[in-house]
Amino acid sequence: MSAINVPDRSIRICADRGGTFCDVHASYPDPGNPNERKDIVVKLLSQDTSNYGDAPTEGIRRVLETVTGEKIPRGKVLETEKIDYIRLSTTVATNALLERKGHKHALLITRGFKDLLLIGNQSRPKIFDLNIRRPAPLYSTVVEVDERVTLVGYTSDPKAEEHAIQFDDEGKVKRGYRGKGWDGEGDAEGPGEIVKGLSGEAVRILKKPDLESVERDLKALYDDGYRSLAIVLVHSYTYPEHERAVGKLARSLGFTHVSESAQLLPMIKMVPRGVSSTADAYLTPILREYLDGFFNGFDEKLKDGRLRSPRVEFMGSDGGLVDLDNFSGLKSILSGPAGGVVGYALTSWDEKKKYPIIGLDVGGTSTDVSRFDGRYEVVYETTTAGVTIQSPQLDINTVAAGGGSCLSFRNGLFLAGPESAGAQPGPACYRKGGPLAVTDANLMLGRLVPDYFPKIFGKSEKEPLDIEASKALFEKITQEINESHEGKLTLDEIVYGFIKVANETMCRPIRALTEARGHATSKHILASFGGAGGQHACEIASLLGIKTILIHRYSSILSAYGLALADRAYELQEPCSTFYTPQNKSTLISRLDKMTDSVQTELKRQGFEDHRIHVERMLNMRFDGTDTALMVLPTEKDGDGQEDFEAAFKRVYKQEFGFLLDTKGIIVDDIKVRGIGKTFDNLGESVYSEIGKLDTKPVDPNTKVHSRYSVYFDHVGRVDDTPVYLLDQLAVGDLVEGPAMIIDNTQTIVLVPGAKAVLASKHLYITLE
Repeated sequence: MSAINVPDRSIRICADRGGTFCDVHASYPDPGNPNERKDIVVKLLSQDTSNYGDAPTEGIRRVLETVTGEKIPRGKVLETEKIDYIRLSTTVATNALLERKGHKHALLITRGFKDLLLIGNQSRPKIFDLNIRRPAPLYSTVVEVDERVTLVGYTSDPKAEEHAIQFDDEGKVKRGYRGKGWDGEGDAEGPGEIVKGLSGEAVRILKKPDLESVERDLKALYDDGYRSLAIVLVHSYTYPEHERAVGKLARSLGFTHVSESAQLLPMIKMVPRGVSSTADAYLTPILREYLDGFFNGFDEKLKDGRLRSPRVEFMGSDGGLVDLDNFSGLKSILSGPAGGVVGYALTSWDEKKKYPIIGLDVGGTSTDVSRFDGRYEVVYETTTAGVTIQSPQLDINTVAAGGGSCLSFRNGLFLAGPESAGAQPGPACYRKGGPLAVTDANLMLGRLVPDYFPKIFGKSEKEPLDIEASKALFEKITQEINESHEGKLTLDEIVYGFIKVANETMCRPIRALTEARGHATSKHILASFGGAGGQHACEIASLLGIKTILIHRYSSILSAYGLALADRAYELQEPCSTFYTPQNKSTLISRLDKMTDSVQTELKRQGFEDHRIHVERMLNMRFDGTDTALMVLPTEKDGDGQEDFEAAFKRVYKQEFGFLLDTKGIIVDDIKVRGIGKTFDNLGESVYSEIGKLDTKPVDPNTKVHSRYSVYFDHVGRVDDTPVYLLDQLAVGDLVEGPAMIIDNTQTIVLVPGAKAVLASKHLYITLE
């Protein structure tokens, strides 16, 4: 290699560590034209312990070797003076939750509520099962804290004004029950000081925690080896003082991680808030251990430069980048898939045409499905691996059907997943003695060509896919299937049968995001990405009635590419518990204004100028007497020129439930302001606009076909001379008609008969008959 003079702080690196593959996208100034940037793509196994310890670090080492032209031995501490930033998304916390391999921790909870999180909300996911199997709680032991506060009543209920406690501007009680004077002491309703909670509710302090007793319990936990705690006290969302006192004491005694539920999630509902806190205490130490190991692979500059250059940023579950201080196990559960959602949303959306988009991310372990219609769809309560978590996350549905999903024949049924071969040992063709998987089926059908697939297998990391290993296992399962059926199926028919099962499995969550919510699936664009997305996209679109497919040039590493496009996010949230009335609206607006100022100040501190900062102001609203709140972002103004939250809430509520409770008042549970620091002002012309202007021309098979291969297609059978095109040898405007395959270094795109693909500058634009 010849050394290249690369400017300091010029290499931008994004790495997505998935369940099977780790994808790395990097860019650096073009030596011939410093105003342009050149891209590098690296794809490697997420786990390959015989060759390297950490996949993102190894990927970054390869990037630095390529850019600088200097040989860097494995295991050497990497110098970072050339790096502008490193952005990471990781499935470490997700996998720890799925596999129940998190950190041992203890739960501290209000006395009398010891079994609250074990009892949960009594929901039964499979209502007709007689043998109910509940997942075990995440915490290992429980300590009860003898403290208690209670709520006295709303402070601004328009229907019960004479019963409400009123506070002055300093938060002191000025009027009590039934219009009587109030001195904060003694009352027929019970003893205890009355204070104003963060939500505006009146809180009676019945008993403060005995910190000496708590200290004895904490020392006993520490002596038993506990270093992580979750603290969940009643009504702490509005009165967090008791949690803060216990948390401060725990840290002083040497506990390395303390999850205070009110600090993590200042929201009502103790059960999901409590479970979320235990999830954070369970996952964050594992995540920190991994990140500490990651930082150990680099020089001290990277460890010290969290917000300076070189800096490290992480993808949160809500699609925004956060720094190391704000990254936690709770925020990282959808870290990996979120990068892909950002990638397809920002590259596929057209603000003028407003075509809704379905994102189909077919990875090695699973398929992740999402929807984008101008803004990210966020949910605030999700269940992952039986754990109900209250935290903002992109609305991503996941099914265990990816390239590594195991194939089996049981009880007369073809099955694809949910078990996965992962990266270790991987599918049978990975040369590690793994089981049959979807990747093996695609290989057998000719939808993967070993000559073009990365040769990263075997002990030498230089061997191709092993088609003979796949064939041997499929011949065995074919014999088993034909022995159990009267008709004789060919090997190709059986292999394709497994692909059909996998395709239907992938369609299921798409229908749940569209048809089940009143959206016509056929009206969407399908944005396919992930390493295996191109092999399934045409058939899945056909099953769903979708006519247009977008496949980005970097679709196989779009979760990593999305990190390069992603925006920095910073948000504040406060509890409220106030009726939404004309009298209270001005108070709500002033609170939103104050939080907006704080969010903008923080993003400016992080280096964003005013014109690069976008703010979203939201209220979490529900009808009085119901317990289902919806986070509302208004899109229009009311008669006073303010955001019309009421109209937005009723529109979203009717869309979600099909009716309105017009006789009920509306309660605001939470106030939220989300600030977004824009990475890019504009990502250029949309693909739809570009396609409309392109002068397309059919490819010349004599010059553009790189090879021909035998590929199996449904209803057609084997097409022995299927043309294979190399993506980087096609020109913008080239039109390819199926049956065909388009391949680059990291993906194989299968065009079924009848499909047409036009190459745009950044996408492959596919239409179906």
